[in-house]
Amino acid sequence: MERTIRIFILSVIFLASQINCQEAILHISNGETDREYCIVHNHSWTPLSQTLDSASQFPLVNMTSTLLCNGSGVSPDVVKGKALVVMRGDCTFSQKALVAQSLGATTLLIASNRTLITPSANESEYAKVRIPLALMRYRDFLEAQQVFGEDMQVKLYAPPHSKIDPSIAVMLLIAIVTIVLGGYWSGECERDRMNGGAEQGGGGDRKADSGELFLYSPLKVVFFVALMCGMLVLMYFFYNILVYVIIAIFCLASASALFSCLDAVMEKIGCGTLRFSVRNWNFSVRSLILAAVCISIAVIWGVYRNEDRWIWILQDLLGIAFCLNFMKTISLSNFKICVILLSLLLVYDVFFVFITPFFTKNGVSIMVQVALGPDASGEKTQGNMVEVPAEPQTPSEKLPVVMRVPRFLAWAQNLCGMQFSILGYGDIIVPGLLVAYCSRFDVWINSSRKIYFVSCCIAYLLGMIMTFAVMLLSGMGQPALLYLVPFTLITSAVVAGCRGEMRQFWAGTTYEREELTAP
Repeated sequence: MERTIRIFILSVIFLASQINCQEAILHISNGETDREYCIVHNHSWTPLSQTLDSASQFPLVNMTSTLLCNGSGVSPDVVKGKALVVMRGDCTFSQKALVAQSLGATTLLIASNRTLITPSANESEYAKVRIPLALMRYRDFLEAQQVFGEDMQVKLYAPPHSKIDPSIAVMLLIAIVTIVLGGYWSGECERDRMNGGAEQGGGGDRKADSGELFLYSPLKVVFFVALMCGMLVLMYFFYNILVYVIIAIFCLASASALFSCLDAVMEKIGCGTLRFSVRNWNFSVRSLILAAVCISIAVIWGVYRNEDRWIWILQDLLGIAFCLNFMKTISLSNFKICVILLSLLLVYDVFFVFITPFFTKNGVSIMVQVALGPDASGEKTQGNMVEVPAEPQTPSEKLPVVMRVPRFLAWAQNLCGMQFSILGYGDIIVPGLLVAYCSRFDVWINSSRKIYFVSCCIAYLLGMIMTFAVMLLSGMGQPALLYLVPFTLITSAVVAGCRGEMRQFWAGTTYEREELTAP
């Protein structure tokens, strides 16, 4: 049952994606009061000024009583040299813009009761529209009317969002620290087991921990990946039901993982050894306190999981603990299994990201749809459009399968919603299993410099840097395994080959093989 749950979780934690934002800011003032609101524009069609100071200011004319699909009934003297706000509907954005432009308006705002989308037009009409055009929420306009009345001066500007955001460095730090700690923990557990086996008369009698799972057969690895494929497809078709199952499992698994991590730290520093007994039951004060803390953190996350402003901190904390515990408990017995598993998961990742859009009805990859939820708008609009709800909505449930860090440079300007850099747990766990094997192999060969572990960690770091570099250059989210798997596998193989230990590295250690084949 435990193995099935782990496979179920691992099958949906692979992709990170980013949206190329085209939000802008509507600044309204009356000389005494200022307010700013979210608007959506098309920077390749009607570019806006990048700063408030450089933006031109115009008086706003309220024409929400009309759709402005034609100029009948509108006096040019009323709108000339001013910004207009009209209602959305009945005709295209470009048609409204051309009518406003012919009347002498300088800016067109389209108020919408529906989801705000990046405005577009036929290619032949792009060059005809020479005034700024943007969509705003109708409820925002009504609020502005209550604050300013009809005396509104407006400016439209679009602060540039730097592609290189500090959140990338934070995400890189989270990934590499998790990989290093997980590999180190796995190696130390292996050392403890070997020392325990030696004290009992030899390594051949060493037994795996009761909670440890081994992947040692190529056939079982293929079966493992096939189960992941099946479960991912099930998640795609039954997302609205299974998402709550995954959330519940994550709360339990992450609380248990966080307890395991904190307990190992306390054990290492020798903290909290007080125990007491109740009716022949022995209890550790440390364990009770840690259990209460870990369960509380998981429950708080479960209750406030859709609160963007701060809940990402708890999700990342639980995610780090989950990844660490996964790397410690799932053991790959030799490099051959590492090659097979990581290669199959690379194919799995690429297929469900790049190939499945050709088969889905909405053109969204199965991986993105599952990882980001039904409202994965960045993918639905090919990564260069945005969708902003016109009215407050209950957030759709998303799987807790990614590390999330807000884009700090855009924090103060997020009137349309917070923007996040994300990294799938799978991009940490999958290469992390190889890092953990390298760490255990260093223990088996008694490598004082931990050459395999260190080199694999460096390869992972370089692979992550390559991933972020390609993402920044292309402006699109990248399946990180496409870079991480080759970097880590090739580096580990080169180190083993240069040291003349490839045969042992490929096959694992003698006592490991004996244990795995023992009845």
